[in-house]
Amino acid sequence: MSISIGCAIWSYPGWVGEVYPPKTPSKDFLRVYSNHFPAVEGNTTFYATPDKVVIDRWISQTPPGFKFCLKFPRAITHNGLLEPYTLPAQAFITQMQELGDKLGVMFIQLPPNYSPEGFADLTAFLTALSQKNVSIALEVRHLDWFKSPHRDRLNELLTRWGIGRVILDSRPIYEANKSGEVVIACKKPRVPIDLTLTAPFSLIRYVSHPVQLANKIWLERWASQIQAWLQQDTQIYIFVHCPIEVKSPINARYLHEILVEKGISINLLPPRFINDLPVQLNLF
Repeated sequence: MSISIGCAIWSYPGWVGEVYPPKTPSKDFLRVYSNHFPAVEGNTTFYATPDKVVIDRWISQTPPGFKFCLKFPRAITHNGLLEPYTLPAQAFITQMQELGDKLGVMFIQLPPNYSPEGFADLTAFLTALSQKNVSIALEVRHLDWFKSPHRDRLNELLTRWGIGRVILDSRPIYEANKSGEVVIACKKPRVPIDLTLTAPFSLIRYVSHPVQLANKIWLERWASQIQAWLQQDTQIYIFVHCPIEVKSPINARYLHEILVEKGISINLLPPRFINDLPVQLNLF
């Protein structure tokens, strides 16, 4: 198996001149992004479901091997119980399967108020989705999901259906003062880290600190964990976030450097050039 590093988005004008060449038009953002990264988290589907025209454009703008790890729409996951939205969720999966082999792990993000009291509802929902022949991961945010016996019941359920756990690591922000850095505003919650593997893959959402060196201790720990998982034949996706978005790809590059120093083989695509943009920055 391998590791793929990416960001949560690709359409960010602030990356022009840093990651994207100067004067890159927005229509070419995805094409240039995919020259640097082999995968994207794809938060865009949380807010709107792309139609076939958009999906076809995504396919045409990305090279072979690129993966979209798409989030389920909030209209499905953030309206109380999940089971009533089983059919829309299945329809969403079917539509995203139009991406073919460019569809990576799809993930469900539950809101902080979805507690273990909804375990029966969650079980019914995931059982139905598990029949769709797609890789799915689950992110929980209510703190009781990380405590026994709820943690064990959840891991057993996910393992039964081969559904992965999304790991949200916001420690670099909330514990920054311990390394002498300023704690900055962050919309991501602070939740425990559960490293249990419940599927042949792992999806990590790493919320980086904008000061690069403040991430060193955390990224080195992740490098060691990633190395151990790769030895277990685990496919790993790690997407780098940052409250200051312009820093996300820079911190992703820093992670890449740390992994390479440890001798870990990274899943990167060969560089390509856009015909109308002959000058391209080399992120890696």
